[in-house]
Amino acid sequence: MPNLTGKVAIVTGAGRGIGRAHALALAAAGAKVVVNDLGGSLAGEGADVSPAEQVVEEIKAAGGEAVANGENVADYAGAGRLVGQAVDELGGLDILVNNAGILRDRMIVNMTEQEWDAVINVHLKGHFCPSQHAAAHWRERSKAGDEVRGRIVNTSSPSGVFGNVGQANYGAAKAGIAAFTIILAQELGRYGVTVNCVAPNARTRMTEETFDMGEAPEGFDALDPANISPVVVALCADEAQGITGQVFHVWGGAVSRLQGWTGGDLFDAPEGWDADALLAELRAKYPDGISPRGMAESMASVGARSLTTK
Repeated sequence: MPNLTGKVAIVTGAGRGIGRAHALALAAAGAKVVVNDLGGSLAGEGADVSPAEQVVEEIKAAGGEAVANGENVADYAGAGRLVGQAVDELGGLDILVNNAGILRDRMIVNMTEQEWDAVINVHLKGHFCPSQHAAAHWRERSKAGDEVRGRIVNTSSPSGVFGNVGQANYGAAKAGIAAFTIILAQELGRYGVTVNCVAPNARTRMTEETFDMGEAPEGFDALDPANISPVVVALCADEAQGITGQVFHVWGGAVSRLQGWTGGDLFDAPEGWDADALLAELRAKYPDGISPRGMAESMASVGARSLTTK
């Protein structure tokens, strides 16, 4: 296991599920952890800091150091207080794992403005706010002459990178997080900060609400949230300094580095296209039409490639 002794980490949405597994794994590797969780429902309603406090107690019982935080990460001032707590109470900040999220699934024809706004706010703004405060902290340290090895690990989703029916709000937010990761990596590398992203498949209260995840099997459970955390710990190690701007799909023991939009079929007209001529080319190239893969087909393809490249 990478040695994170002396590091200070923030994990958002760490009271349950994947975030809890991250907090426990980072603490086991030696990091001091701020366990953030608003403690709301799957729809983002209500607040209860007790899940975060319970994880803190688990970490302390195992000999680690942790503090609880109940801030709303989509609140800019609250995210500032979250980063400030890490610095003031635990002595600094080295790692930020953005994990908090909610669901409000609905087909687009039935989705309300509030359902769209709530999901975009928690996921996308909930990644921006802590990241902006953390980035400002690391830039200040870098300009003061400190050697910074900051780490941000964001959380996308198969719904964001592959798409999924009924999750236009969630998928759009998660796709935005993947792009956010790439841009932050480009911006923050000069300060010694790497920024990466995981797109996990796991059995959590969020996914069980949307998908039939089945019962946990005997032996190895490919959907155990704990399968995601070794990837996060690895990306947070000092030895991972040169790995940045990447999105990793994680499913059981398969970790696939995803590649985003790339050039595909090219239709070239040196002097510009006439619409009729372009349509004729498209119909000739795709006589049966063309449409995006469904999420299950896309994930199966990625999984097959992962297995053949080990």
